[in-house]
Amino acid sequence: MDTGTHVLMGFALGGLATLDPTIAHDPTLAHAVLIGTLLGSQAPDMDTVLKLKNNAKYIRNHRGITHSIPALFVWTLLISVVLFYVYDTSFFHVALWTWIAVSLHVFVDIFNSYGTQALRPFSRKWVALGIINTFDPFIFIIHVAGVVLWLSGYHAGYTFLSVYIVLIGYYIIRYRQQQAIKQKLKQMFSDVEQIITVPTIKWNEWHLAVTTSTHFYVARAQSGAIDILDIFEKCPIPNIPVIEKAKQDENLAAFLSFSPVYRWEIHEYDDHYEVRFIDLRYRSKDYYPFVAVVQLDRDLNIVSSYTGWIFSEKKLRKKLELIPS
Repeated sequence: MDTGTHVLMGFALGGLATLDPTIAHDPTLAHAVLIGTLLGSQAPDMDTVLKLKNNAKYIRNHRGITHSIPALFVWTLLISVVLFYVYDTSFFHVALWTWIAVSLHVFVDIFNSYGTQALRPFSRKWVALGIINTFDPFIFIIHVAGVVLWLSGYHAGYTFLSVYIVLIGYYIIRYRQQQAIKQKLKQMFSDVEQIITVPTIKWNEWHLAVTTSTHFYVARAQSGAIDILDIFEKCPIPNIPVIEKAKQDENLAAFLSFSPVYRWEIHEYDDHYEVRFIDLRYRSKDYYPFVAVVQLDRDLNIVSSYTGWIFSEKKLRKKLELIPS
């Protein structure tokens, strides 16, 4: 989820914790628990600082080890120990609610198309259910409403208990919507190998990437109707020197470690090659903005590369500092 929603979830869990009489009747403990849930709801995204280094490090590691099973306990311990010494209050209650906040952060991130490596260290597989958009207006608004009611004098615990009961129902509805879309796609294509759903910010619109034995289909589901937008022949990546060399570049390696469905292109010019891999999950206005591009000279030396989000060829060229052709 987005940072703002995670912050609101931290407030919500701090309010929900007041259903425990021990916390409700101890203002110091209640404050420590609230700080713990706020910090816990943000802690897994500390890996965002990797973006300051480069996109490759960020893409390869964001929502990786910081969202893993061991990290749930490491973040909890680090935050709880500090709060215990600052507030000198119940370590158990602070640690419990901090752990709930960290765990909820990782749990809800699983439901969008980006996903997490939440199964580490047992598996490095990206777990991405593709049910909820990274920013979901309904989830955000219902949390804001809960905070407003809390500040207006309503009981925090019961307010946020109601919020989360509603949200459980909301997630079930979104899951059923996704399953209905997948069922329609399986009726449209007899040899489906993979279906990736990318919910948009709009309630009734989903982006789709369908893999069959022979083709990739990029589609959109809108109000129950499915439109095929692009069709690409499924071609295995050739085992040729220019591709093998390009794979050694950290930007392309990061892309391949993250993207589950893509197509590739090789362009040969007088003085260089360009290898491009294109993620098919994210189509925006006839353009595929999430890419990895590697440029190599005629001797197969890597001269420029990039991976990340680019919404026009002009901006991509600036990023690559394109060598003359």
